[in-house]
Amino acid sequence: MLGAHVIFGAYGFWLPNDPRGSWSEFVGAWDLFRYGPATKTTARRSVAGTPHDVAARFAAKESLKYPAVRFTGLQARAAARGFGEYARNAGLTIWACAILPDHVHLVIARFRSDVKQAVIQLKGAATRRLDSEGLHPMARFPRHNGRLARAFAIGEWKVFLDSPDDIVRAIRYVEHNPAKEGLPPQRWNFVRPFDSRFR
Repeated sequence: MLGAHVIFGAYGFWLPNDPRGSWSEFVGAWDLFRYGPATKTTARRSVAGTPHDVAARFAAKESLKYPAVRFTGLQARAAARGFGEYARNAGLTIWACAILPDHVHLVIARFRSDVKQAVIQLKGAATRRLDSEGLHPMARFPRHNGRLARAFAIGEWKVFLDSPDDIVRAIRYVEHNPAKEGLPPQRWNFVRPFDSRFR
């Protein structure tokens, strides 16, 4: 493995019982479980375009404890600062990054920890930055212990990249993702150019 394309959602983006499939093995909230059990998939390609009952999916989202997170431009910028700080401090190379209103795409180089741990650290760094800048999307929903609800969903979807060609394809995909959502191109100062001689 030379790198990975990782995708992770904001809170409420992709539910564990999404009818198109999910990376979850269980549904932790009873109100959400009423809409069905987890729909774990092992698909390596996106299932976003799979035909499904859209009304049922949105009804399930209405049962969430908090409103689904939609990052503003300022919140995306704060999250990016968190990603950049973590990448610099940890020595993680990021080749592409797209922070969309409800999910994030990253292409990262092979790293000393596994992808899951790297994603947990990246989410934590982004959350701390959102909080320190007064932009945490869950600031209106403090829990009984004083901590805020999560801005990001638990888990991630990942595709391991085994060749320079795989990495270049993933980078292009991520770079073009904002345009698919009608957003301008994103350029982050922590993103490093990919050298095709990388091994």
